[in-house]
Amino acid sequence: MAAPLFLRTPIFHTLTSHTLNNHFTLPSTFNFKSLSILTFSKMERSEIVEQVQENLSVKKVFVAGATGSTGKRIVEQLLAKGFSVKAGVRDLDKARTTFSSNNPSLQLVKADVTEGSDKLAEAIGDDSEAVICATGFRLGWDVLAPWKVDNFGTVNLVEACRKRNVNRFILISSILVNGAATGQLLNPIYILLNVFGLTLVAKLKAEQYIRKSGINYTIIRPGGLKNDPPSGNVVMGPEDTLFKGAISRDQVAEAAVEALALPEASFKVVEIISSPDARKRPYHDLFGSISQR
Repeated sequence: MAAPLFLRTPIFHTLTSHTLNNHFTLPSTFNFKSLSILTFSKMERSEIVEQVQENLSVKKVFVAGATGSTGKRIVEQLLAKGFSVKAGVRDLDKARTTFSSNNPSLQLVKADVTEGSDKLAEAIGDDSEAVICATGFRLGWDVLAPWKVDNFGTVNLVEACRKRNVNRFILISSILVNGAATGQLLNPIYILLNVFGLTLVAKLKAEQYIRKSGINYTIIRPGGLKNDPPSGNVVMGPEDTLFKGAISRDQVAEAAVEALALPEASFKVVEIISSPDARKRPYHDLFGSISQR
């Protein structure tokens, strides 16, 4: 009798170039959360493939800020790629009009990042395997709103992940968050984005917290966000290297979703814009070109 194969893996376990037969290749990333032991002896290849497909279908991602302009796109792309999604929203009525109600892979839950980590942990639950944070404050008279949402809210979300043992966290941040340290104090974009309660400073503090948390993170800093469809290809640079440029929200969502399963994206801060002159590159190359710091 063959010994079982014990799989002591993180939530997103990487298997590279593992071919089961001539017609099926195991994806580069693969979820083993509910599959702790596999005995390959006396198992037909078709049975292994069926088990793999079954486990791929149970992946669930919690998206904070799911009804926002970028968050909505993230949810849609996750669903299109076969993920199950738990959409964290402040307004359930708005969410019900935003998303289709007949998708069994989508669950709407009330979640306000400003209300503390305990409530967020309840919303995330014990079935979420990763969290994507796409929150953002709304313009108003509250000058502390950026800190409540972009700083304290993100910190609350990280702490909720710790309470639920979720070890994959992706944050949508912004270019120029570290402008004060990179000679960009007079950059008009830096000035504009900080007019409302020092938004970029709040985001930077949240980034720093994530980087010290021990959680497997990817921080994506997009340029100016456009609601239009993509008009160029993604340009990705290391942190504090892109000081201008814009990008479609669709591409930001795509980068976040792709980062979930790519080991090349782990523990990295990247900045992204789009350019019509850039050549199209796969995301594993884009993330792989950025060194960890």
